[in-house]
Amino acid sequence: MSTIVGKPITRVEDARLLTGQGKYIDDIGIPTNTVHAAILRSTYPHAKIVSIDITEAEKEPGVKAIITGEQVKKYLNPFSVGVSAPVKYYPIAVEKVRYVGEPVAVILAKDRYIAEDALEKIKVKYEPYAPIVDIEKSLEPDAPILHENVGSNIANHRTFDYGEVDKAFKEADRIVKHKYTFPKYSATPVETYGLLANYEDSEDKYTINANFHGPFVIQAIMAQALKVPGNKLRIIVPKDIGGSYGIKAGIFPYMVLLAVSSRIAGYPVKWVEDRQEHLSASSSGTDRVTYIEAAVKNNGKVTGLRMKMIDNVGAYIRAPEPACLYRTHANSTGAYDIPNLHIDAYAIMTNKLPTGLIRGYGGQELYFPLERIMQRVARELKMDPADVIRENLIKKDQFPYTTASGGIYDSGDYVRGFDLALETGHYQAFRKKQEEARKSGKIFGVGLANIVEPSGSNMGYITVALTPEERANSLPKSGCAEAATISMDPTGSVNVRISTTPSGQGHETVAAQIISDVLGIPMDKINVVAELDTSTSAWSIASGSYSSRFASLGSSAVYYAAHKVKAKLLKIAAHQLGVIDNELDLKDGNIYLKNDPDKKYSLKRAVGTAHWNPLSLPDGMEPGIYETYYYTAKIAEPPDENDMINSSITYGFVSDLVTVEIDRETAEVKILDYVTIHDAGKLLNPKIVDGQIFGGLAHGLGGALYEELVYDSNGQFLTGSFMDYLCPTAPEIPNVTIKHIETPSPLTPLGAKGLGEGNTMSAPVAVANAVSDALSPYNIEIDTLPLSPNKIWSLLSQAELYKKHKEVKAK
Repeated sequence: MSTIVGKPITRVEDARLLTGQGKYIDDIGIPTNTVHAAILRSTYPHAKIVSIDITEAEKEPGVKAIITGEQVKKYLNPFSVGVSAPVKYYPIAVEKVRYVGEPVAVILAKDRYIAEDALEKIKVKYEPYAPIVDIEKSLEPDAPILHENVGSNIANHRTFDYGEVDKAFKEADRIVKHKYTFPKYSATPVETYGLLANYEDSEDKYTINANFHGPFVIQAIMAQALKVPGNKLRIIVPKDIGGSYGIKAGIFPYMVLLAVSSRIAGYPVKWVEDRQEHLSASSSGTDRVTYIEAAVKNNGKVTGLRMKMIDNVGAYIRAPEPACLYRTHANSTGAYDIPNLHIDAYAIMTNKLPTGLIRGYGGQELYFPLERIMQRVARELKMDPADVIRENLIKKDQFPYTTASGGIYDSGDYVRGFDLALETGHYQAFRKKQEEARKSGKIFGVGLANIVEPSGSNMGYITVALTPEERANSLPKSGCAEAATISMDPTGSVNVRISTTPSGQGHETVAAQIISDVLGIPMDKINVVAELDTSTSAWSIASGSYSSRFASLGSSAVYYAAHKVKAKLLKIAAHQLGVIDNELDLKDGNIYLKNDPDKKYSLKRAVGTAHWNPLSLPDGMEPGIYETYYYTAKIAEPPDENDMINSSITYGFVSDLVTVEIDRETAEVKILDYVTIHDAGKLLNPKIVDGQIFGGLAHGLGGALYEELVYDSNGQFLTGSFMDYLCPTAPEIPNVTIKHIETPSPLTPLGAKGLGEGNTMSAPVAVANAVSDALSPYNIEIDTLPLSPNKIWSLLSQAELYKKHKEVKAK
């Protein structure tokens, strides 16, 4: 019987983090001969590199080496990509630059100050080309081409048809459609990229310490680029990572660049990114244009969807892209029972920073148009949005529910969750308040959003980027494997090694809770090791901290590894007691007979026997206590010949209700109240869960109201500091009410589903729906983000002018 899992235990990590004893990348000791890197970056968005003159920079005292793309290219292959387009991507510009901030040269010096000063002495001659930053214009026949060998700016294009789409639209009472654009924004962790790279000539081996949150996933791609076997590339991740939110998966090009720099120069190389570099040249989510059409019945039922989604992956498509385009493929219809679906999916390239993972990747881009069109359906039918949503939500008796595109929603009660949001947010009362407020000239609005939160990616989803014919000629990909290793020393203390590379989520705490329950020992006897080393950790290509995979997959690996240890201990005790092991159980440090609890065998003695007296063990049993378990869900199959794919393992549910007031004088959006209801199956630690929800909500509100990586029409980057790139801080976070329902997943041993990305996906569209509702008397449609005061003021001004113009004309 569980006693600790599910309780709001304070995180064990907090003691070291709050007392300054965390061990981050910048805390790692460095060899005495280490040099420090500074990177010269392109000031042009699109140009040919005519020449690079390093003569004056080389003369600077303390400069050890200057490295350019032509030198690096000799030691590298281009990074492999997950699409058929022959995009050649190196970690430094070779012959041509394609975005502002792209590395052009690396200076290695005695310290960072010398290296930075020397950057100014490098003279680069460019031949500028016309840039392209507009998503749709990049597809036009006369658009500037970024990669001549590709022949267009399309990195990937696929179409999908599920169900009877044409029939649904033919039989619809009306068709509701609109175009929506989603902005490019980032993740901005407090700790930026950092690494220490060292090439050992004697072994032809690279060792890289980096705050890389998913090394197993891309280690093989890096080794291939470096032209070495996998065991010649060792990646070590420190105990603590100062936030990631997905973006630290994008550090891998810099790891390769500075590893090669170490090889060329003959020194270990350290580099820590500054904030301007992070904003302009690390990674980001994709900006997307979506054309969406809904086939609608007069009662509000949506029977079919057509979506044309155009993702901008930036100057190069790089791993794991086109993840943002396909990660949510299985849940493309969200929380709604929509059986017919057509998708026209593009990943295109422009002269912007390349993209990758950020919290919720793909989800916020999907749900913005999907949830906006549901509100538009209600508006055109003159129905309450709540009634349209309830008409379309998947019902409890439909689970497990298979989506049009192949997702298998494991469990849920969406109507119950939605009703709880309406009740908690006093929806009907606010509608009455809104009606009265409008009479006095106030602008009030309420927004609803209901999303499915996928967790634990099926590695096969990325191959949806390939046609069935292309997939037939490549290695099939499936699964979602995660590993955990548990050992016990002769005193009975436990060491646990996890490979989920936590970056503040509390994995160590939850792993200790699970093991404490399974083995019946106190948490203070359990030490969880979160440092990751690709040379010593249990290998799983999927391991890492992304797609909210710990609760569904990481916890399952820990649970089953603990049960392997338990099974061995019970066998040892059974052998000593002369009973059958299934007659025994374990609790409070003792192994005892279920039907005679007074008959005990000390857990410590059983462990000691495995170490000190191996000859007394049952025949065939290995000495010691050291068990590894690899967990993967059986439903994580490759896509089939019809492109059906269950792209994630578990699917949670989030229902948001947000109320806003818009200031008529300043056009500022003030969030009055935010209600969010979550169903993530069994909650492993409610205190950690609520912390994750607050973090995801803050990120989502940033995308809704503040954050955007802005480029002008000439490809110049305009938001290179926190003066221009605005992030919400504590005073901007509204009153938040969090409630939970729990429908345990039948697929995971603890019933848990992933959580932490949901509000990052739901908040942008929930706020947009609220603002659109508030502005509906002015016939204003919100179809882009972020909703800055300037943007809303412009919309209001146009609406007021149009209203006055009509009045004058009528007179």
